Amino acid sequence: MSICYINGEYLPTEKCSLPVTDLVIQRGVGVFDSIRIYGGKALAITAHIERLGESARIAGINVKDGEIIRDITRAVREGALRADCPDGGDCIAKAYITGGDLVTRGTFPNPRHFVIFESGPKVKPEEYQNGAALQPTAEGRPYPLVKSINYLVGLMQEAGREDVLECLYCPGGKIMETLKSSFFICRDGRIITAPIGSVLGGVTRNIVLELAREDGFKIEERCPDISELKLADEAFLTSSWKEVLPVVRVGDTKIAGGKPGPVAAHLQKLYRANLDRWLDK
Repeated sequence: MSICYINGEYLPTEKCSLPVTDLVIQRGVGVFDSIRIYGGKALAITAHIERLGESARIAGINVKDGEIIRDITRAVREGALRADCPDGGDCIAKAYITGGDLVTRGTFPNPRHFVIFESGPKVKPEEYQNGAALQPTAEGRPYPLVKSINYLVGLMQEAGREDVLECLYCPGGKIMETLKSSFFICRDGRIITAPIGSVLGGVTRNIVLELAREDGFKIEERCPDISELKLADEAFLTSSWKEVLPVVRVGDTKIAGGKPGPVAAHLQKLYRANLDRWLDK
């Protein structure tokens, strides 16, 4: 069961609705953020909420008075502690801001908002042990600094592919990010990942990079060339739900013989060991 905060109350999601006139339905105008909940506590809620507000601002969705952002923040914190929060408060909270019913010269003055609390897609232990496969695409994510609801371009790349987890954006042969995650390769003692601006500023990405720097890893923020996959010692991705997940294949290219590497496993342990630093107090 999942629940939704909408119009000031928490309801089962099946009892919630939006008008068909909302531009999130008519034109795909909307932004969102996914916030991991551990035992009733939100992870890095301030960073997530700030990113949500910035996505809305860039998209022209009016959140200037701050009330929507404050209401979403309250809703996430309160909802995470509710008795009907899924999986005993170990779930995902997805906060949405829609375009509302009105567009004025490319801006959206009357947005709506809601938060869905639902079970996340379970990552099995063997997925960490065996690693994931990705499908490369020459497409890129439009407006990478906006966490838009519009995932159609990326989803089309994975259509019918049961052997891959998600697509990997590689416009012009440069590796950016996956549909839902940040992407990294390890090569010659360095962790290499695309810089913010070329990709979304992943909250989990930033936590993992901070932990890696503290642990003495060298970080190189640039967009690796797709040809570097053959030379990589290993690869992995990060996201709110997957945490740190190894990647062993991109398209037909096996990475390091198709086996997960030690860096991803080490960073996953570091991440789990340091969760309390970023959990809501």
